[in-house]
Amino acid sequence: MDLPFYAPLAIVQMGEPPTAIAAEVGEQYQWFVDRLGLESHEYILIRPYRGDRLPDPDRISAAIITGSWSMVTDHAPWSEITAAWIRGVHALELPLLGICYGHQLIAYALGGVVADNPRGWEGGLQQVRITARADDDPLLGGLPGQFAVWLSHLQTVLRPPAEARVLAVSPRDDCQIIRYSPQTFSLQFHPEFSRSLMASCLRHSTRSGAKEQLASLQSQTEPEWPALILQRFYENWRNNRSGLANSNAA
Repeated sequence: MDLPFYAPLAIVQMGEPPTAIAAEVGEQYQWFVDRLGLESHEYILIRPYRGDRLPDPDRISAAIITGSWSMVTDHAPWSEITAAWIRGVHALELPLLGICYGHQLIAYALGGVVADNPRGWEGGLQQVRITARADDDPLLGGLPGQFAVWLSHLQTVLRPPAEARVLAVSPRDDCQIIRYSPQTFSLQFHPEFSRSLMASCLRHSTRSGAKEQLASLQSQTEPEWPALILQRFYENWRNNRSGLANSNAA
């Protein structure tokens, strides 16, 4: 089979799920692959915490920075290396999406402040509210003003970078969605999660309130809007990628 010559999407996985969770729902990168229906030639997997070298920007066409069970404030060497890489990718205007830990790491890398959330752990199915006009936003346009999302995080972006625009909040977090540029975007919540994924995380969590959230899952409707945001990021990347490929082939 002839593979396309355009550069792939980089999935930058920022740690391993706890063994019990991985046994139930698999590895983090696979959650994105399954949600987006990616073919093997459409993405590359990078694990900085294992010592993987981050890709040269000209060898990829977009990147997703995943969540993690680590903390940005630990300043692990592999995390700091990734933060420096993020600054370079952002400067080159490569499409970049951060999720949870990735959301916090992008904010930190670009000059924001990350720390433990003074309002405590936020988990389970929660509501986020759009706070800025987003009608023309390629990822948020047409979404309702408030919608449900899957969440599980202790740390948060306390202060976004100066040039960033906060687009959504929740009762426990003032930075649920941040746009840093037309190409760089991040979400505190998990658009790659499903009910079974959230249930596994809650089942194996020791956080106060996790068991109550788990007990209420069966009566809650699976949210649809977060997955649409992730899908739109992928489709925008795919369209840009295809345009570049056609331009190069001309």
